[in-house]
Amino acid sequence: MILIDPRTRELVANEPDTAGILKLNRNIYYGVLPGNVNIANTAINWNGKRWAMIMLPLPQNKQDRINLLAHESFHRIQPSLGFTLSNVENNHLDQKDGRIYLRLELEALKKAIKSSSEKELQHHLTNALTFRKYRHAIYSKSDSTENILELNEGIAEVTGVIVSGRNKAQTTTFFLNGIDGFYRNPTFVRSFAYYTTPVYFYLLYNKNKTWSEKITAKTDLTSYLIKAFNVNIPIELKTTVENIAINYNGEVIIQQEKEEKTKQLIAEYRFKFIDQPHFEIKFEKMNVSFDPRNIIPIEDKGTVYPNIRVTDLWGILTVENGALMSSNWDKISISNPARTEDRKIFGDGWILELTDGYTIEKDGASGNYKLKVIDR
Repeated sequence: MILIDPRTRELVANEPDTAGILKLNRNIYYGVLPGNVNIANTAINWNGKRWAMIMLPLPQNKQDRINLLAHESFHRIQPSLGFTLSNVENNHLDQKDGRIYLRLELEALKKAIKSSSEKELQHHLTNALTFRKYRHAIYSKSDSTENILELNEGIAEVTGVIVSGRNKAQTTTFFLNGIDGFYRNPTFVRSFAYYTTPVYFYLLYNKNKTWSEKITAKTDLTSYLIKAFNVNIPIELKTTVENIAINYNGEVIIQQEKEEKTKQLIAEYRFKFIDQPHFEIKFEKMNVSFDPRNIIPIEDKGTVYPNIRVTDLWGILTVENGALMSSNWDKISISNPARTEDRKIFGDGWILELTDGYTIEKDGASGNYKLKVIDR
């Protein structure tokens, strides 16, 4: 495990690396993370080992601290358990109905958490999974893309929740506060799995401590939950969700999820990164870190990441004012360069630190910039 100060890149670790960069002092290993390695709460392969990396400072609350450490430790061993890691977009969760029916599902889960009887719990779980099935019915392949992220982040988070040491009351408060905080995120597409999967499987854990033994990388979690909780999903989904939505703050949620603000922001990003001249950088051997809470999908063009850091053979790109990641993650688009200082290139809210052997050039016809390999 690596604990790292993101400001100074200084780190402490509980094991040595195989390259001998970390130095031992009183049973703790110290060092500085190289600039070409991205910093995030994540799992990384570095200097011959796979590490759980956690940014300092750690949460002050003991249970929150254990939750975080366990979550990232799960990511570290995830590949060895057969769970392949993949980036997948759930752009439907930034569309009006996607957001509405995700929020309704979460509202039903909030009531399930607070249930005082098995009958009440069953009622709210049935409605939560009904909202989910209806969302999947109106967005093609959304069941598959949501499942991938829930297998990746959701299972890691429920691991953290279960080993955190919280009692029932503390866990209830943790979930309720977490879901209410999640609603304040401008986008749901990459962060929803932290709040859906953990609630379902914590409730299942209270009934069956061995549920995780049957989960694999191919498990359809929605089908698994429906069977595990013995839920009967109504045939007439549309009629059912319309009738039960009012019991879960449906009118307020529908009113809140107006798309005008998002449409305006998407139009601005589309002009900036697609319509007007821009700088397009293709990936060779890319590694990225980003904040998943504020990304904005742009239909089939990709996703805008307001804050993202990319390392590649060509250098380091740090973005603080938006960049468009292509749908298949093979390139990134930013605004055109404004100035150059030696090997550093600056633009509107971004800095590109080029390695030797690369330069940039402008296409006279389109006005776009691109990277060019210098003949060696």
